[in-house]
Amino acid sequence: MAYATTNPFTNEQIKVFPNATDAEIDTALDSAHNAFLSWRTTSFAERAKVMQKAADILRANIDEYSKLLTLEMGKVFGESKAETELSAAIFEYYAKNAEKLLVPEELPVASKDEGRAKLIHQPLGILLAVEPWNFPFYQVARIIAPQLSAGNTVVLKHASNVPQCAAAMDKLMIEAGLPKGAFQNLYPSHDQVSRIIADHRVRGLALTGSEGAGARLASEAGQALKKCTMELGGADAFIVLEDADLEKTVKWAVFGRHWNAGQVCVSSKRMIIVDAVYDEFMKQYRAGVAKLKMGDPMDPATTLAPLSSQKAADDLKKQVEGAVAAGAKAEEIPLEMPNAGAFFRPVILTDVKDGNPAMREEFFGPVSMIFRVKDEAEAIRMANDSPYGLGGSVFTKDEARGVRVAEQIETGMVYINHPTMVKADLPFGGVLRSGFGRELIGLGIKEFVNHKLVDVVDIDAPF
Repeated sequence: MAYATTNPFTNEQIKVFPNATDAEIDTALDSAHNAFLSWRTTSFAERAKVMQKAADILRANIDEYSKLLTLEMGKVFGESKAETELSAAIFEYYAKNAEKLLVPEELPVASKDEGRAKLIHQPLGILLAVEPWNFPFYQVARIIAPQLSAGNTVVLKHASNVPQCAAAMDKLMIEAGLPKGAFQNLYPSHDQVSRIIADHRVRGLALTGSEGAGARLASEAGQALKKCTMELGGADAFIVLEDADLEKTVKWAVFGRHWNAGQVCVSSKRMIIVDAVYDEFMKQYRAGVAKLKMGDPMDPATTLAPLSSQKAADDLKKQVEGAVAAGAKAEEIPLEMPNAGAFFRPVILTDVKDGNPAMREEFFGPVSMIFRVKDEAEAIRMANDSPYGLGGSVFTKDEARGVRVAEQIETGMVYINHPTMVKADLPFGGVLRSGFGRELIGLGIKEFVNHKLVDVVDIDAPF
């Protein structure tokens, strides 16, 4: 596995990083375990100081950190700044809330003979975080902020195309005052990742990534009888009912599909439009997409960034060709495109029928699948006709109706009148082939703690 920085805007390789040696892996695990032995007993107040300091550093140096995001994975600079701020907000959230989220819980026992029972929440040990390239800081922050706050230590295996972002997070936590070894970035091979999972001191695995990587590493964690969380792919439905505010809905549709160049697991990938407004939606949607501007992601005028790599663009092209070969219609929006870089013109896919592989795939880039349905009931059926279950949206002026529809959609998240959001104080996660477990808020911090029962019982109480 080659860890290298290649600028997606120019396709120029900037820097290559060597893989970790076995000795470096061993040293890192020794250091992480030794750090855990003291960090687990460190007070919440002291841990909070580190989390807040990390937030403060990100905000004070937001341009410096954000430029690194744009350099390595190509996102528009404004989106890079938003990601850096979101990461800071996550650190700050746990600085303020970790202790109360893990406060011991008194249990309402049926009889005094059962004693005075409570649950305490204690850290497990070293966790391995395997993270993707599309949000190089946010994905890391949303696992290390809660888990370090809980008293665990973390070893990071980041995506191979964002090695400098990974190193920047390592440096950030050291600067924030985290003890040596409590969080470490490594550049391991696939075999070394398996070795880390198998190490008896590693107590859990948190992965955000593809179905394939998730299935393989979850299997290895299962073989080792270790807890894991999986945040995998998505094909979010974007349902538009006949009473939606169409002008505003279309603006959200264009944004929801094309932010981060469409490389978002919770992007609005399947637009399901009720027949009564389908034609007008399509007219406005085409016009909205046509206003996007490709170009230098550091230019404030650019609204559609390159994909993360030329391979990503080439693979997406083949995926579209496969959908067309199976009967779909593809409409390319003729945006002016730079001569170099991993750019991909937006494509609208229609007439995607049952049996077309596109019905079961995730398009990770600016490809919109749009479906015409008869009514609300068919929209719900279409939304649930997917192997994925991550997020989704329902657009309607009747909020109560939107909630009723949302309750029938088989995903981990549904938003009314908004594309799926990512915020520091909202949970994130899905079901089905989108994975299992939750990240952020109290759900996230409790994924990797020991919920230990402590019960003080009268020595003379009956059994």
